[in-house]
Amino acid sequence: MAPFQTAHADRAAEWSSGASLLTGRSLPHPFPYQGSKRAIAAQILPRFPRSTRRLIEPFCGSAAVSIAAAANDLAARFWLSDSNGPLMALWEEILRRPAELADRYEELWRRQHPDRKEFFVRIRAEFNRAHAPHHLLYLLARIVKGSVRYAAGGRFNQSPDNRRAGMRPEAMRRQLHGVAALLAGRTALTARDFREVLEQARPSDLVYMDPPYQGTSFTRDHRYHDGLEREEFAQALELLNRRCVPYLVSYDGRTGDREHGAPLPRRLGLRRLEVPAGRSSQATLLGRRSETVESLYLSPALVERLQGEARAGESRRVGQAELLPA
Repeated sequence: MAPFQTAHADRAAEWSSGASLLTGRSLPHPFPYQGSKRAIAAQILPRFPRSTRRLIEPFCGSAAVSIAAAANDLAARFWLSDSNGPLMALWEEILRRPAELADRYEELWRRQHPDRKEFFVRIRAEFNRAHAPHHLLYLLARIVKGSVRYAAGGRFNQSPDNRRAGMRPEAMRRQLHGVAALLAGRTALTARDFREVLEQARPSDLVYMDPPYQGTSFTRDHRYHDGLEREEFAQALELLNRRCVPYLVSYDGRTGDREHGAPLPRRLGLRRLEVPAGRSSQATLLGRRSETVESLYLSPALVERLQGEARAGESRRVGQAELLPA
């Protein structure tokens, strides 16, 4: 058995006996990103089949799931892609030149004093003009709640969190080098429409998708680089089903009694898990104690593979009681 397969099988055995995953704050993350699945990665990773060779994230964002999967030896190779070209240029710097990127970030971080607000606005304008990766990293470190926002025309327009100076340079350097150590040398990076990426996915791959959050708007939402309509996305999933490509999708959810978006169509034959995502920060600010639950969808090909591995005693079991109809 190859070293990767051995490590993967050993990790699966540890999970089945109750050992914890390497996730959350124990892993490097170079920038905050609203909607990141960092907090619930431990509930996503056990749905990875043992036979996964390549993990593909067509809406990679902060790549929280790929980072966690790499740390836990759950795939040999990775493909990170996003339609946001400047974001993927930043990922190129993170994985190829982390030391140089850390130096440039440190220079910006130190230059921002004493008027951090004015400096942020100036760097934001410069980024919108030239799209330099180190400018984007600085902006992401400073924006409110890690919440990326774009105006019509694709201009970055989020405001700074003026209470904070952003991640300190020494901490940022550790994060950048940590992520590069996990993903560099085995990760493909592209700036493409998600459909182009899915066309190249194979049954031996695993695709994880966290598309623009449809619970906020039923139209194209400029809080994201690109919007995505529900039916448009469902049609792309149908094509994956026909080709027997296994995939996972984070999509709709709820906070308390409030629903966030419509579920994916039943015709796709998906299985749905409800994943606890913790207390809503917005509800907390309003004095309520509402818990957020996100939906995680498993494709028919993925469920079949997991059940086959479970019958063979090779993987974590996906219990029938926890599979909900889509």
